Amino acid sequence: MDWWKKLKNNPLARSGASLLLVFYITVMAAGFVAPYDPYVGQQDGALLPPTRIYWQDRTGELIGPHVYPTTQGPVDLETGDRALIVDRTQPSPLGLFVKGDPYKLFGVFPTDIHLFGAKGEGKLNILGTDEQARDQFSRIVYGGQISLSIGLVGIAISFPLGMLIGGISGYFGGWADAVLMRMVEVLMTIPGIYLLVALAAVLPPGLTSTQRFLMIVAITSFISWAGLARVIRGQVLSIKEREFVQAAKVMGANPFYIIVRHVLPQTATYAIISATLSIPSFIVAESVLSLIGLGIQQPDPSWGNLLSSASNASILVLQPWLIWPPAVLIILTVLAFNLLGDGLRDALDPRSLQG
Repeated sequence: MDWWKKLKNNPLARSGASLLLVFYITVMAAGFVAPYDPYVGQQDGALLPPTRIYWQDRTGELIGPHVYPTTQGPVDLETGDRALIVDRTQPSPLGLFVKGDPYKLFGVFPTDIHLFGAKGEGKLNILGTDEQARDQFSRIVYGGQISLSIGLVGIAISFPLGMLIGGISGYFGGWADAVLMRMVEVLMTIPGIYLLVALAAVLPPGLTSTQRFLMIVAITSFISWAGLARVIRGQVLSIKEREFVQAAKVMGANPFYIIVRHVLPQTATYAIISATLSIPSFIVAESVLSLIGLGIQQPDPSWGNLLSSASNASILVLQPWLIWPPAVLIILTVLAFNLLGDGLRDALDPRSLQG
């Protein structure tokens, strides 16, 4: 377990792993963490800024953290600013484990308890609301279910495919190697983002977000396995000459059994590291497609389509709270996976283990 000790002693890798653990636990328990339904808007609450938290009532008496019912007033035609109408007569205290919209925890256990929220008429929109008066924080938490899972699903599809094709190509050689590697080289010459845009643009417009999610995963998996197959093929060329592989051949083992049972496990170290470093590319691909309107469609949230409002210059200036949270989360997720991948590469390096 020397590699585990090395990984634990790497503060950057540990930070990346801890951040990813927090993100994945949060989105798995989205109904509990998010205070409101991400699909339901609030009455007269469009484009509200992050809710201000008060400690004193209008008489100056300290009553603890609370918010007030807030709605948008008329728009200033010169500046575009909206006045806020705050009803200071109805303080709504804040608390933990507050009852709210019903949901199923982890998609199984029905409950109506949320991690935090406001008790009363006031709403706690810690990241404001969007143009449909929906709570932005709740939509970001639910959107993370798509943005964070797409990488894991994509890896689960593309990496077994890349490892198996690379293993077959390297083990058998000859015409099988020539055909498979020519196919790999063709796929590697295709610009990934242009293929994604082209294929996503021709998808039928009536697809649901679930169907689009599966299509995006299929497209990104189709173009991402080729590089792995080429590297695995090179490793298998060396591994198949080792004594334990030759012994399995002499004993009459089936070639596919030898590949799956003896050869491919020897490439597991590289595959684990490569998978960790490849997940961000799936997340970024989904974000780009959703940003340009070819990915997950409204009203279903994902971090990519939450960024689509960045194309509106007035929102960039007047409602920046709609832009920076999903952008920061995408950056942090990609950075965390890269830090974890670098830590695994150092920890699993045979030379470092020998030292």
